Amino acid sequence: MTEQRLLVVIPVFDHEHAIGAMVEGVLASGLDCLLVDDGSGPACARVLDNLERAHAPKVRLLRLARNQGKGGAVMAGFHEAARLGASHALQIDADGQHDPGDIPRFADASRQRPDAIICGVPEYDASVPKGRLYGRYLTHVWVWINTLSFAIRDSMCGFRVYPLAPVLALMAQEPIGRRMDFDIEIIVRLFWRGVSVINLPTRVTYPRDGVSHFDVWRDNVRISRMHARLFFGMLRRLPRWLLRGRAVRA
Repeated sequence: MTEQRLLVVIPVFDHEHAIGAMVEGVLASGLDCLLVDDGSGPACARVLDNLERAHAPKVRLLRLARNQGKGGAVMAGFHEAARLGASHALQIDADGQHDPGDIPRFADASRQRPDAIICGVPEYDASVPKGRLYGRYLTHVWVWINTLSFAIRDSMCGFRVYPLAPVLALMAQEPIGRRMDFDIEIIVRLFWRGVSVINLPTRVTYPRDGVSHFDVWRDNVRISRMHARLFFGMLRRLPRWLLRGRAVRA
């Protein structure tokens, strides 16, 4: 079996107050990380430069000339991770919601199932905004419909390990949402392609001083359009799935 080469990829957009602690948590796990500066302002850019200088070569910085959106930044990070020789990428958000202390658990799960996506399932505390929580449940229902499966327990969590080979193949062949629709769309399309999903519970906290770039109106409209695209994509695939199920039963 080829040895797994895992790199942590963190998309960053003006998270200068949280990213230092996140990098320290990643380094404590024993892994290297790639910071993707998604067109941040000068204050955050300086922090990222300092982190790279202080922790090189364990910390690398990829700077995008202009803001690409979360999905665009993560995909740029995946391409760079592959160029650096990684076989897998662990995606974690920069805003401090996720616990980097769980990184070893995700890495171990990926080593046991290198063909699968290891997907975080949030365990929320009282800090979670109720509006965000209810919106997630609606998305879960759409994902279950569009996959005809309950295999993906949470499609919006930004804490995952991806095997890069199927991810890069998908990105080369199909357009993927480049903003807050990214996490949902990529896991559904990978599932359609036969990539297994392993769900792993992880604690999620919403910091009081956290910076969120989720635009309630624009991103919800964008996600609704994405669900519609996926629904029609599911309908196109449905006859083939039914025939496959009939063949298996026969």
